[in-house]
Amino acid sequence: MTEITLIEAITQALAYEMQLDDDVVVLGEDIGTNGGVFRATLGLLQKFGPDRVMDTPLAESMIAGAAIGMASQGLKPVAEFQFVGFIYPALDQIFSHAARMRNRTRGRLSCPMVARAPYGGGIHAPEHHSESPEAMFAHVPGLKVVIPSSPARAYGLLLAAIRDPDPVIYLEPSRIYRLVKQEVPNDGKALPIGRCFVSREGQDVTLISWGASLHETNKAADSLAKEGVRAEVIDVATISPLDIDTLLTSVEKTGRCVIIHEAPRTGGFGSEIAAQITDKALLSLLAPVQRVTGYDITMPYPKMEHHYLPTEDRIVDAVRTTLEYK
Repeated sequence: MTEITLIEAITQALAYEMQLDDDVVVLGEDIGTNGGVFRATLGLLQKFGPDRVMDTPLAESMIAGAAIGMASQGLKPVAEFQFVGFIYPALDQIFSHAARMRNRTRGRLSCPMVARAPYGGGIHAPEHHSESPEAMFAHVPGLKVVIPSSPARAYGLLLAAIRDPDPVIYLEPSRIYRLVKQEVPNDGKALPIGRCFVSREGQDVTLISWGASLHETNKAADSLAKEGVRAEVIDVATISPLDIDTLLTSVEKTGRCVIIHEAPRTGGFGSEIAAQITDKALLSLLAPVQRVTGYDITMPYPKMEHHYLPTEDRIVDAVRTTLEYK
């Protein structure tokens, strides 16, 4: 089996589901002839034709509105937004209509659409290409928010997102699009939305992360292992709905917790996780929950990115702090 990158896994999942289900269509800026800005849709136009692979004008509100209309009438649109920083003109459509469709119609209609967008820093691009607004989407009832961390997770979670009867925000960490390769069977097996994955078992501290930051988290776990610290690493994968039970089970075992994400610290989704752990597992904690995050500034461009993003050293330092707490 050939190893593929995360971006190739996305292409593979799109092609599989389009082959399986004629109702699946893709649309977005430059996704047809050019295959998308990161080439996630490369080859789909040639395989499935212009009726199912649609280039759109540079109008994000229109892309979202068209996708919502398609979804309400039985299609399963996958809308690509070139970068998550460009999705803001579409938020009225997504928040006011896609997220509310099932509730507004009392279940008569649903909105089975996926909004895909590259997100996060690390690619040395201007700030509108490097944002991490996952907490904003997670705050809106009616939206599911999914963030893959590897090729295998990208494939399985995208299949699940397309098959979901309600709208899914599918955020793709652009700096790991081609970072690693994995063998990913093209077998059509979806991974569950709303489930955390225990990537590494441990006894001493729980490390919670998602998306690209999981790679630095795993590196930190490797470094800590050399010091005799056994870290349990959890990939949240779905920000909303949050699988808090898996997180609580781990924290109740280890007694210590560090949350890692690259979004700004204030109002970041790590705050919600920390709050729920404190609410539900306070008596299991041996130390305050630590957070390793981005800063409350716009992503610095471009050479300062490495100072902004969580690093292996910052994660290790946070773990040492929680281990030393008396």
